[in-house]
Amino acid sequence: MVIINKRQEEILKELDKNGHVNVADLCESLNVSTVTIRKDLNFLENENLLHRTHGGASKQPIYAFERDLSDKEGMQVEQKKQIAKEALKYISNSDYIILGSGSNVHYLAQIISGFQKLTVITPSLKVALELSKEANVDTIQLGGDIRKSSNSAVGPISEAILSQFSCNKLFLGADGLHLDFGLSTSNALEAHLNQAMISVAEKVIVLVDSTKMNVRGFGKICNLDKIDVLITDDGIDIETKTKLEEIGIEVIIASTN
Repeated sequence: MVIINKRQEEILKELDKNGHVNVADLCESLNVSTVTIRKDLNFLENENLLHRTHGGASKQPIYAFERDLSDKEGMQVEQKKQIAKEALKYISNSDYIILGSGSNVHYLAQIISGFQKLTVITPSLKVALELSKEANVDTIQLGGDIRKSSNSAVGPISEAILSQFSCNKLFLGADGLHLDFGLSTSNALEAHLNQAMISVAEKVIVLVDSTKMNVRGFGKICNLDKIDVLITDDGIDIETKTKLEEIGIEVIIASTN
């Protein structure tokens, strides 16, 4: 059994409330030194009760690790389904859109139906298979090297094909969205392809559940000012939402209630 003092209990309460804590804020609210707070955070991290970050701590791990798509699709399922429903509202007849890879985007592909005319470009094999069921959806599958973990194409062949098109909307998933680092994924090649997608799209719509907030992946996709719309679930903390809106991002909360 882990024995913690009252001050450390207060740190964990604040962490549960906001998802992250800042050393300077804790020093002020608890009236103790920086050294004391850092010792507390180190102790709590050693007990697997939080994750240290630069200048503070987070409830969730700050770094995203690569997982198979099949594993991702079994996580935050209800949240992802609601995010997909909100994203569907941004698709109109006769749109030319790009659907990236990942579990959130795959859930969106599963509910795309009933359009009179829609053109979709995608690197995802799973997304392409879903859309092939729809008679009025023209699907362009990007070629290239296939990443088995995500069942999607990456690399220079995909990017060369993509450069021949211009689309009005991009629906993009990610492994991390960090206020300082930006949007990222756990694979560098996938990050580079996502950059190419952004360059040929008029509007960038990002689909990420709240567990990806304040998390960094290995490969940076873009700064946050490249994002037009963020669709997430109601697990996002109010501070993060406010800061994203201050950047100019339209933040849509997909409620699971």
